[in-house]
Amino acid sequence: MHNKPFSEACERNSKPILEIIKPLLKTTKHLLEIGSGTGQHAVFFAKNLPHITWHTSDQMQNHQGILSWVNDSGSPNLIPPISLNVLTDPWPTQQFDAVFSANTAHIMCWSAVKSMFSGVANRLNNGGVFILYGPFNYNGEFTSPSNQQFETWLKSQDHAMGIRDFEAVNQLAENAELNLQQDNAMPANNRLLVWKKQNPAI
Repeated sequence: MHNKPFSEACERNSKPILEIIKPLLKTTKHLLEIGSGTGQHAVFFAKNLPHITWHTSDQMQNHQGILSWVNDSGSPNLIPPISLNVLTDPWPTQQFDAVFSANTAHIMCWSAVKSMFSGVANRLNNGGVFILYGPFNYNGEFTSPSNQQFETWLKSQDHAMGIRDFEAVNQLAENAELNLQQDNAMPANNRLLVWKKQNPAI
């Protein structure tokens, strides 16, 4: 298909992301991707991590584009998208060893970000990881002028959008018994955050 959606950012950031997540996902069997977008990440990671069954998800309007990438890839470990609006759709009943999401937290409204964290915590196996990629602010400050410009653009699209504060996001994680493992600096002023689900011993 020639009309597949294409993201230049996905093309650029796939390899740097893979380098960091590969060792984290050595024993992962089932992974849920929240907000698969164009489907490019899913195709790239499924091909490079063949031991993982990669479950795609997004809102319905993006499914056709994701499917065109999935079908063209021919990867047997790539699962067609389920409909997942984290605020309104039921979450899959399956448990996962890992959840991955890229460039979603600044597009979602804050209540959706909260809903994503609680949903992830419910669907992760104990010892599982949540990997979140995107731009974040620290101590209320932008990490670069380009991120500040990006924020202005986001707000012009929808005032509920915006670059999230790392501290606020990490608090959501802690409330959901997800413990921060890594905070990686990435190209283009992005971060790759990794939390692990560790239920306290009863």
